[in-house]
Amino acid sequence: MARIVVTGAGVAGLVGAMALAQDGHEVTLLERDAAEPPSPAEAWDDWDRRGVNQFRLLHYFAPRFRQEVERELPQVVKHMEAAGALRINPLSGAPDELTGGARPGDDAYTALTGRRPVVEAALAAAALETPGLAVRRGVAVQGLTTGPSHRAGIPHVTGVRIESGEEIAAELVVDASGRRSPLPAWLAAIGARPPTEELEDMGFIYYGRHFRSADGSIPAIMGGLLQSYGSVSTLTLPADNGTWGVGLVTSAGDKAMRQVRNIDTWTAVVKSLPMVAHWLDGEPIDEGISVMAKIEDRHRDFFVDGTPVATGIAPIADSWACTNPSLGRGATLGLLHALALRDTLRDVGVDDPGTTAAAWQDVTMRALEPWYRATVDFDRHRLEEIDAEIRGEEYRPDGEYWDVVQGLQFASGQDPDCLRAVLEIFGLLRQADEVVADPVVFDKIVTLGAGWRDAPQLGPDRAGLLSIVAA
Repeated sequence: MARIVVTGAGVAGLVGAMALAQDGHEVTLLERDAAEPPSPAEAWDDWDRRGVNQFRLLHYFAPRFRQEVERELPQVVKHMEAAGALRINPLSGAPDELTGGARPGDDAYTALTGRRPVVEAALAAAALETPGLAVRRGVAVQGLTTGPSHRAGIPHVTGVRIESGEEIAAELVVDASGRRSPLPAWLAAIGARPPTEELEDMGFIYYGRHFRSADGSIPAIMGGLLQSYGSVSTLTLPADNGTWGVGLVTSAGDKAMRQVRNIDTWTAVVKSLPMVAHWLDGEPIDEGISVMAKIEDRHRDFFVDGTPVATGIAPIADSWACTNPSLGRGATLGLLHALALRDTLRDVGVDDPGTTAAAWQDVTMRALEPWYRATVDFDRHRLEEIDAEIRGEEYRPDGEYWDVVQGLQFASGQDPDCLRAVLEIFGLLRQADEVVADPVVFDKIVTLGAGWRDAPQLGPDRAGLLSIVAA
């Protein structure tokens, strides 16, 4: 077993540290924010996580997250449920005409979800009960320490140096410090080659608000949690303890829609969407509209020309790659990446750092890379569709990808097989390519989904939307 340092006590860092400690590793988890997690009941109001700018924005923990923690980290489930996390299955309560009735395996679509501060507080409580895991908060990592190289010209990381000057030794440093991770700067300081980086601002802006019901209920789900309405999209995300979040997603280039940062304008736009308007029937628990912009899609490849830029280091989750959050995949993919690292160490250990680095690269490319690429492809098409709507044009891209995606979503409102296919994709249970490769599903996309472009839009057109925001 190895001594492991994990940097960053967000969702991925916490679940990764717990999974590694459960396997017998000696794990130290370092978090630069000094604030100790309060109880989950106090987390929303009292926990200041300055290092996480999206801490109180809309979050969703997909069904795959629930599946994995139930199997791998049952103590997490215990703490989440004690905190009031919501179990929800979109098939429950839906009419049989839509679902085709209950089927074996429908439990797979159940999510266990909540607001980010509440869930992270529950994870932090579970981490404190994990043998072999030491959590140190208020500890900022200043850089990496190194030892003799195991491969010529490739630095080998032997631990971290924190701001006090203390050095913490480790056979492996796991970087889970998020989308703004300083790992490239740490690597440069030890003479490592820079990772290959892809970076682009997808151009979405999120405007969100949270609500609470008086009786602990949540609004009826009348469509997908993410829905498109011409040049805007909506997010309606159930959460813990009778709370939920509502979001509007726009293009950063849509200057007219920037007016929705105003509460009255935001409310008027949401009220104009009949499938979503009832999600406003609660008490707001945010003072205003939370805005998140300049959300970058970034991918870092720590293998250059077939060799690692350094050994003894393993980036996970957003430190490796991050996307815009509209599909609600971040927390779940972070968990999957962390569990993949645990499994990699089971297979190859850390005795040969070069072998460990190569195995970790291979696993990341096989298990996580396809999810990243699929998310970016969807985002690019959706943003181009929004831009076409603003120009008054119909979006008709080359290739069949967008027609298949939209056809499947349209068919999901008519056919139980297509409905479950959509839930599998958005629940991160299967890749879209796998789902549509099923000949039964694909045939239904071709037949039932063919009319998606002619379907009436359940909300104002572009002119109507502009009149609302101008009022």
